[in-house]
Amino acid sequence: MSTLEKTQLQLGYIPLLDCLALLWAKQRGFFEEVGLDVTLVKEASWASLRDRLAFGLLDAAHCLSAMLPAAAVGTDQIGTPLQTSLVLSENRAFISLSQKLTHQLAIQKNDTAQVTAQKVADYLEQGHSISLAHVFKHSIHHYCLREWLALANPELAQSIQLKTLPPPYMVEALDKHVIDGFCVGEPWNTQGELLGLSKMICSSQNIIPPVADKVLAVTQEWAEQHPQTLVALTTAIMKAQQELSELDDFAPILKLLVEFGIVRFHCSEEVHVDKYYMIQDIVRHLVKESALPKVEDFYWLLEQMQKWDELQLDQAQITSLGAQCINLEAYEQAKQHYRS
Repeated sequence: MSTLEKTQLQLGYIPLLDCLALLWAKQRGFFEEVGLDVTLVKEASWASLRDRLAFGLLDAAHCLSAMLPAAAVGTDQIGTPLQTSLVLSENRAFISLSQKLTHQLAIQKNDTAQVTAQKVADYLEQGHSISLAHVFKHSIHHYCLREWLALANPELAQSIQLKTLPPPYMVEALDKHVIDGFCVGEPWNTQGELLGLSKMICSSQNIIPPVADKVLAVTQEWAEQHPQTLVALTTAIMKAQQELSELDDFAPILKLLVEFGIVRFHCSEEVHVDKYYMIQDIVRHLVKESALPKVEDFYWLLEQMQKWDELQLDQAQITSLGAQCINLEAYEQAKQHYRS
């Protein structure tokens, strides 16, 4: 691999299952193999991570895909262009409601997304209130909540006020009656269920397309100044992704997730068995076919910003802005290095 422009990196993440490839690359020495000394930095919220990445306190980060087009457009109030060379996960979040509300709405296990949305819409139209939260304004979780409600009532989906909370605080906020439900990635939906507080009522996969959810992100300026370092970083994480998808023994993966405080409950082949295998399945299929960033995903995100954030863009702008979010050259070079 060519000479690296920088070897000591600060790599940010939020505690979710889909940051796992970063943790695994560190654990297995894949960063060191490509000449990098990486420090993993746990961030408290997506806002904190976004700010620290934009202002150069982080070199790279596990990032919400929608943050990239938001930065390109400038609706994130910072306007520092971001780009990705690798997808870390595709759409696989869940909508959870408090168990009390789930019972009140008579939501059944086999209810479709449209049926659950209709029950919530009817409840709201009867004069009741429901407080729902997502992880960040620029996220597929935000758009998933609105698209879900739109299945029953498009006007409600447009007008409802939604709260924003960091993923690790969703269950606590529900327990303290700050919110009644949320859309978040795993393992926080499972945590809520095992504590007896919430119930997963539908999957984001039944509401929105299989677009990128989390990506490896850097600023455009950083990528231009550190092209070989970015290729090395991408290569190491790509190697971790491949190994995670092929490992027969899930025990060391679960152990790592517990050590990093991501999984905070006990599950195994004997205890909470369904949850154990669900988490294992998610980890093995964070990226289904390819970690290649797809420009079509960013077109979709920009269209969602138009739909729900009242952003005005023409098709030429969407095409241009979507392309700015992707560093295909770094991905292709990393793929070549990984295979060699």
